[in-house]
Amino acid sequence: MKTSNSIIRPFLFAMVLGTVVLSGCKGGKEADSDAKSDDKAATEQATGKDGKDGEKKPEAVPVEVVSVGRQAIAASYAGTANLEAPGESQVVAKTSGVMVQLLAEEGQIVRKGQVLARLDGDRVRLEAERSAATVNKLENNYRRSQKLRQEKLVSADSDEQIRYELEAARASLALAKLELSYTNIVAPISGVVAQRMVKPGNLISLNSPVFRIVDNSHLEAVLNVPEREMAVLKSGMPLRMVVDAIPGKIFEGRVDRVSPVVDSGTGTFRVVCAFAGNETLRPGMFGRIEVIFDQRQNILTIPRVALLEDEGETAVYVIRGNKAARIPVKLGYTTGEFAEILSGVKEGDQVITAGKVAVRDGTEVQVLGAKPAKAVVPAAGVANK
Repeated sequence: MKTSNSIIRPFLFAMVLGTVVLSGCKGGKEADSDAKSDDKAATEQATGKDGKDGEKKPEAVPVEVVSVGRQAIAASYAGTANLEAPGESQVVAKTSGVMVQLLAEEGQIVRKGQVLARLDGDRVRLEAERSAATVNKLENNYRRSQKLRQEKLVSADSDEQIRYELEAARASLALAKLELSYTNIVAPISGVVAQRMVKPGNLISLNSPVFRIVDNSHLEAVLNVPEREMAVLKSGMPLRMVVDAIPGKIFEGRVDRVSPVVDSGTGTFRVVCAFAGNETLRPGMFGRIEVIFDQRQNILTIPRVALLEDEGETAVYVIRGNKAARIPVKLGYTTGEFAEILSGVKEGDQVITAGKVAVRDGTEVQVLGAKPAKAVVPAAGVANK
């Protein structure tokens, strides 16, 4: 029995020792695995991952910016109007007759008094000749009556009667000559023939329109301006105009006259703009007019596209570091592309012009065209430190 126990005890001791060694090896592997998991979690936390769904933090919004600068700016009022020719005349027939000769066509330049067309004047000419014959007869009778009266062979009443008849005949002759002159249709003003309404052979009645003549040497455009501008718009102010028919060209003019009263129905007053006519401008063209009433030099300005007016106040987004800051601004004069800044930003500030729709106060931004900043990734933490 003693021999048997001495053999079993060493065997049991070896089994227990093996079990302890195996447990120690397994525990060491699990500890290494836990340490690696902690390192991975720390790295993911430092790089912006939560280790669950792999989402990234919001990226910077790309924007375009312009630096606030100084330049000259002009205060102006802009409006639209059609060009008109104040010197325009519709030529009408002053007598009736058949059109026998046409001497002017549309587009032709004519001068005042030039014959444009002729009507058949045979009947009127005959009437004038008959009146002339009557005048000659009465003139002879009046001369004889004067001699007889000197000899007291006729009464004074008879002599006066002949004189009255002679004066009436002379008036009839003048009227016949005037009617004969009306068979020549002449231009009442100088200008260009804008329209011809008749053809040769047409029977023209009295007061029928025959031609329309436009004097395009002087053109006007009438602006209906709100009454708040009445204090600044005056006669003689310079203005500029562009017309849709001739893109890229600017026409100079001036304010010719300003109405002294305001239309109570529309709340506007009339401003008549004058332009020198030339071969390019034509009556009826649609013009975009800008009346310049003040000019300032070396003014702080920004592009109007940078302005924000969606929250009841005018503001801009200014770059502060790598973020956008909403800054209220006070405006002065504004033109087509630029606005004067009275307060809020200073020269050299960068204001956002494109991409501001996606920007809010404090949003991180990336300026397009600028070198992007390198992201700094913090080092992973050490487990069980």
